[in-house]
Amino acid sequence: MSDVYAEPTTGAVPTDPATLARYTTLRLGGPAGRLETATSAEEIVQKVRDAEMREDPVLVLAGGSNVVIGDRGFPGTVVLVRSRGFRVIAEDADTVTVRVEAGEPWDDLVAATLKRGWSGLECLSGVPGSAGATPIQNVGAYGQEVAETITGVQAYDRTHREVVHIPAADCGFAYRGSIFKYSDRWVVLSVDFRLARSPLSGPVRYAELARALGVEVGDRVPLADARATVLRLRAGKGMVLDADDPDTWSVGSFFTNPVLERAAYELLRERAADLGEPPSWPGAGDVVKVSAAWLIDRAGYGKGHPGLEGVAISSKHTLALTNRSGTASTAALVALAREIRDGVHDRFGVTLHPEPVLINCTI
Repeated sequence: MSDVYAEPTTGAVPTDPATLARYTTLRLGGPAGRLETATSAEEIVQKVRDAEMREDPVLVLAGGSNVVIGDRGFPGTVVLVRSRGFRVIAEDADTVTVRVEAGEPWDDLVAATLKRGWSGLECLSGVPGSAGATPIQNVGAYGQEVAETITGVQAYDRTHREVVHIPAADCGFAYRGSIFKYSDRWVVLSVDFRLARSPLSGPVRYAELARALGVEVGDRVPLADARATVLRLRAGKGMVLDADDPDTWSVGSFFTNPVLERAAYELLRERAADLGEPPSWPGAGDVVKVSAAWLIDRAGYGKGHPGLEGVAISSKHTLALTNRSGTASTAALVALAREIRDGVHDRFGVTLHPEPVLINCTI
């Protein structure tokens, strides 16, 4: 993520440069023991190695858009990833493969690829963060996931102390997950994306997006139309970062959509019989993905539901937990997340799991 996201210039923003709240979209997080900035892949590797030589714990932080850092902060070395740029590494008549530096602002990359007539990332317009963060949680939105276009990841292997190329097949991509997400072994340095040479989007898969575009699911639309519509939909849900809009001071969706075995889904349907059919989508095998936003809302936690210290569910989207005051504590946000998780479980028997990475805090 670029500094414009991580360090908003308006609203209540911590001024102490060592306070990690300054580098997260939630504006939460205590102090860093040591703060380093890396502007290239080589610098990232060197600063991680230097910290290891000091026997210092390491946290690699780019845009801070998918992380919740505790009020105690991080006692070791925090490496701020600020590498930039992308280049073509392979191409043919139908496709182009670009290698993108980990710190490249994601939406800048999406805009640049669409401008060049490269299709594959259009439905991920407006997603905050950096390119290097996208394989970590297999970023997805409106029917697209980065796993569909990633061909490989360049990473520093902290176990073997070497830079390696990891093919997409070995990245362990899953719904909002990968081998990178809950392991500090790998430090992502750059990501390779294979994109189609086409003025049209991929087939529109998401019903809400198709309706907004005025097309049928499966149709293709001009890239510019897909991007503009996705940005409009995201903005309406407070999912496009805006320094002047407290509804966007969040990590986006705080909980993932539960993926249930068929028996668990049928039990949910029984417990929700008085509320109508839970929105759901079939998954691979005999599993069903259920809308976390629906579960939260029907459990009594609607838009704007307040917690302590000015934290609240976004007034625009039930899945976003926001630091509306800009001065709350991580403890207050975590308390609200626990309240929602426990309330949903009590009402429906379904356990929600957080989407962001939690650092020195837990729900």
